[in-house]
Amino acid sequence: MAAASRATIAALDAARLSPSVTPAAAATIPRPTVPFPAISPRGAPADGWGGPEAVACGPALSLRPDGCSLRARATTLRLPHGEVNTPIFMPVGTHGTVKGIPSEELAEELDCRIALANTYHLGVKPGKAVLDAHGGLHGLMRWPRNLLTDSGGFQMVSLLHLANITEEGVTFQSPSDGTTMLLTPEASIALQNAIGSDVMMALDDVVDSKTVDDERFLEACHRTLRWIDRCIAANANPDRQSLFAIVQGGLDVSSGGLREACLHGLLERDAALPGFAIGGLAGGEDKGSFWRVVAQCCEALPAHKPRYLMGVGYPLDLVVCSALGVDMFDCVFPTRTARFGVALVTGGQLRVKGARFRDDPRPLDPACGCAVCRRYSRAQLHALARSSDSLGPQLLSHHNIAYMLGLCRRMRSSIVAGPEPFQAFVRGFLNEYFPPEGPQGPVAVPRWAAEALAYAGVDIGPDLAARVEPEGTPDPDTAALPVVAPDWTAAAAAKPAAAAAKPAAAAAKPAAAAAAVAAAAGSADGGLGQ
Repeated sequence: MAAASRATIAALDAARLSPSVTPAAAATIPRPTVPFPAISPRGAPADGWGGPEAVACGPALSLRPDGCSLRARATTLRLPHGEVNTPIFMPVGTHGTVKGIPSEELAEELDCRIALANTYHLGVKPGKAVLDAHGGLHGLMRWPRNLLTDSGGFQMVSLLHLANITEEGVTFQSPSDGTTMLLTPEASIALQNAIGSDVMMALDDVVDSKTVDDERFLEACHRTLRWIDRCIAANANPDRQSLFAIVQGGLDVSSGGLREACLHGLLERDAALPGFAIGGLAGGEDKGSFWRVVAQCCEALPAHKPRYLMGVGYPLDLVVCSALGVDMFDCVFPTRTARFGVALVTGGQLRVKGARFRDDPRPLDPACGCAVCRRYSRAQLHALARSSDSLGPQLLSHHNIAYMLGLCRRMRSSIVAGPEPFQAFVRGFLNEYFPPEGPQGPVAVPRWAAEALAYAGVDIGPDLAARVEPEGTPDPDTAALPVVAPDWTAAAAAKPAAAAAKPAAAAAKPAAAAAAVAAAAGSADGGLGQ
């Protein structure tokens, strides 16, 4: 991290919140007086925010403001394949399909309006010729809704050992057959033109957020600005495909630092860019730095264009970052964790392989109305998860995507309703995830989340504030918190007494297997390994 960035974070830490974590305690941290101003095209003030008129972000994208609460935004994006209501979570279909969920199921049963695919992987297989033969990815996957494609820049991190990065582009060596592929800004855009995605991401120079090489971050920041000009010039279909730029700059949130420099450089090209993304995060960096980068970017980016936070998909992160002003999210976490037998439910996660679900007749989540919760019991899903039947991961994937989309819909409704309903929603969510009465007592609220929400003006209330982690608490693994049944007390009381009588050898799981499951769930942070 740059020295200037460390100094800025130190200054922010000096103004950190008292244990009460009230919005008043955050007053010393500067923020805009009007966090979500009404903006019309070309930046002229509009008559009001939340009216029926859409704002043209580009030839193939418009944004209609539906409401705001504090910094949180609710908008409707109009794209070539239909409208998308925000905040929105986008399921990841790296190779052109969301694992375990057929396209028609994703569109019709889950009402998913936009999904994500990856340019690099689609360029390797099936390749441009097959995409051209099907009229693009929409035809190949029989997908009637919108698509967003990553540029391939993320693979500079996930496939770093197979990549060589130069000013021309990045050369990847195929992990399967050893062949090489040069992905330049022009090649990335040409592939995305062939894919036919509604939203294309510019090729950026991505650096792992935990890297300690300041010169590498500096190089990546300025190369990203040089590459965006090449991406803009290469787009053959600007009237049908919207190009989003990606803000890089590591964790440097200092005045005049790398994030600010990248923001200023991209905003100089605002007229050619229908939207913006925040990149280079969700790679295991500390959460205090994470939310500060998100806040800085949201404050600087245009209010009349969509803001996409790349690779972020934990439920808590969605709620906090929506409060900071983010519109769009993606991550492999919901489907990847499903393949390890984990369901996302109101209040946390259920590991359905657990013995306590063997005879449980309840649905995964009584508050969920998805097809899985309507038709399958926890006991049946437990049996499937303990077997080698592929149906189990498919059903859990369906439910987990339904949960994420439902979370976004509930959050959107509260934002549209106004600041008080939105703050009530946030308090309700936090009380579900971090309840006052758990099997081992009250569950602490992560301090980083409380501070970020206070910075956004959200009052979490005295009860939750009293349970905020003390100063100096290490960042929690938010992918693993909490892994419990929604009804904590009932779940603890329902543990069969017979379980205690099982032989220790049978009751103890091999340490290696437990570590593998934990690592698999944790490694989904930010969509690593998409």
